Amino acid sequence: EKEAGVEEKEKKEETEEEPAEQMEEGEANGGEGENTNGEDKMALAEEAKPSKRPRIMQCKVTLLDDTLFECELGKHATGSDLFVKVCNHLNLLERDYCGLAVWDTPTSRTWLDASKEIRKQVADYTYEFTFNVKFYPPDPAQLTEDLTRYYLCLQLRKDILSGLLPCSFVTLAMLGSYTAQSELGEYDPEVHGSHYTKELRLAPGQGKELEDKVMELHRTYRSMSPAQADMLFLENAKKLSMYGVDLHQAKDLEGVDITLGVCSGGLMVYKDKLRINRFPWPKVLKISYKRSSFFIKIRPSEQEQYESTIGFKLPNYKASKKLWKASVEHHTFFRVSSVEPPSSRSRFLALGSKFRYSGRTQAQTRQASSMIARPAPRFTRSASKRLSRTIDEGVGVCMRVLQYVLFCVWECLISSQLGSTLVTHQGQLRMTCQSITATVTLMLHSLLTAYD
Repeated sequence: EKEAGVEEKEKKEETEEEPAEQMEEGEANGGEGENTNGEDKMALAEEAKPSKRPRIMQCKVTLLDDTLFECELGKHATGSDLFVKVCNHLNLLERDYCGLAVWDTPTSRTWLDASKEIRKQVADYTYEFTFNVKFYPPDPAQLTEDLTRYYLCLQLRKDILSGLLPCSFVTLAMLGSYTAQSELGEYDPEVHGSHYTKELRLAPGQGKELEDKVMELHRTYRSMSPAQADMLFLENAKKLSMYGVDLHQAKDLEGVDITLGVCSGGLMVYKDKLRINRFPWPKVLKISYKRSSFFIKIRPSEQEQYESTIGFKLPNYKASKKLWKASVEHHTFFRVSSVEPPSSRSRFLALGSKFRYSGRTQAQTRQASSMIARPAPRFTRSASKRLSRTIDEGVGVCMRVLQYVLFCVWECLISSQLGSTLVTHQGQLRMTCQSITATVTLMLHSLLTAYD
């Protein structure tokens, strides 16, 4: 029994030592296995981490003629860097009226701050913007260049199509006729045909009645250049009540839905698309916001002794601040002669928003525009490409007709009594016919281009 007990103890010791030996073997031979497992864990952790922002931003800007401008910028580039690239691409000098916008929703946009980095103003690494008119000049005739007026016309056409600039039928027909004159030139039945206004986007849900009225007015214009048509378009568009009004949804203190508008003249209040109140900039003493509330302090009138403050409720804090920034920018641009540079003093424990409009004002822009000395830049309107294709096709048809006529003349001469004499000079005559064809083709192209 003692011997059996000793054997059992030895077996137990052997069984207890086997796991220890296996662990030692695992430590000796399995170190690489632990390292591979650790590398796999690190790789999975790196994959789980959010990807870093790229060092180069691929920016896409939709222009007013619906073309796309793309460029690359460093990750620390500011809104001003992108804006300058876009304006240089458009050859635009009077650029202070325009800006770049980021669209939060199809109906809500936020203007890109020129002084801040782009990557801090967008989400999801999406660098897509639109180029739009930000400050609508109250008198477009004071713009220096036709190019600037053309871009303003494109913006107003977009406003009409989107419903932001409502017009009566008569006004739509008049503006549409100036658009046709600007893009298509004077009416020519052989070039334009009978239903050419269908190609033009004039109004939301435009019908045959509007298109016929536009053609009727367009056919009456004579010796009107595209630049003159753009000027007449702007002279009529600036008289519309919603011209250049930046709209923001809000409620009054009684909870009634209203719309607040910011424009060059001041702050407007609309209800059911009708203006019910107006606060011109000279009467506004102060504009402020607190949480989702927006306040306007009004200068007392001759019959009043004290200042009055009117409050409105916005959907949220972000909407309230956006309205306040738009009001500050419009007031500064249109009412202040020059902008003071930002103070270099520390803002430690300073209260209130740091936002200040840092661009040029309208007065500074007009002064800079008066110093533009370059020749009027040449540019292509949106429909001119379609018209140029028609001209090229017409030249091609004329050239083929001329070649056919010369060929017929040649055959007649060969078959006549002078045939034997002409055959001896066949090479010289063929070269003469070719030179005549080329000369007439160039003359036709020059005449059609001058007519355009």
